Amino acid sequence: MEIKNKIAVVTGAAQRVGRVIALALAEAGADIVVHYHRSHEKARATVAEIKRKNVRAIAVGGDLGDPASVVNLFQRVTAEFGGIDILVNSASIFEAGEVLTLTPEAWERALNVNLTAPFFCAQHAARSMQPRGGGVIINIADLSGLQPWAKHPAHSVSKAGLLMATKVLAKALAPAIRVNAIVPGPVLKPDDWTAEEWERAARRTLLKRTGSGYHVAQAVKFVIEQDFMTGETIVLDGGELIA
Repeated sequence: MEIKNKIAVVTGAAQRVGRVIALALAEAGADIVVHYHRSHEKARATVAEIKRKNVRAIAVGGDLGDPASVVNLFQRVTAEFGGIDILVNSASIFEAGEVLTLTPEAWERALNVNLTAPFFCAQHAARSMQPRGGGVIINIADLSGLQPWAKHPAHSVSKAGLLMATKVLAKALAPAIRVNAIVPGPVLKPDDWTAEEWERAARRTLLKRTGSGYHVAQAVKFVIEQDFMTGETIVLDGGELIA
């Protein structure tokens, strides 16, 4: 699929990797819906930067853990742009927890945002894409979906579920709509990590360095434009998974 003149929704696009993805798609000529949760000012700044690239952009806020916010997001997209061609499910939460003490609330919060929300965003997007002749859905997952992280049980299960949801959606929505996943490794330092912790993450990779949001954005563009791939997962981790 050509990116230029398409309508793209990027969840969690006000900051971090989601923002880089939104800006890259705008640079390629897509109109962008910047979804955010609490980062209102950052979303406004991202929309302003996107508009300087001579494409259209709006910001839509909402907690995707609430099904009503998912409905509102796609109602706004339809009202503003008439439909959608590209969905990037980038919004996510990352919370640690112990198996023996994890609360039902923490479990539900992770599953709602990291798995349930992407599924229903894909559902709404697909309904919009079908009359337009098709589209592309990309789920941003995590290495925790491919290897068990004992200190992040809900996160690991949610991301593993997202990878299976990718395959289920790809099979159900083919051939008009392609669905793929990208699994980034260490591409952006968590806010609460020290420089030393980030350096240790680099040493865990085969390439002995960290990546950046740019690498993820380039992979997103590749997946959109590669029209003979669906139901697949691209691991973008500098070799950490197999190290």
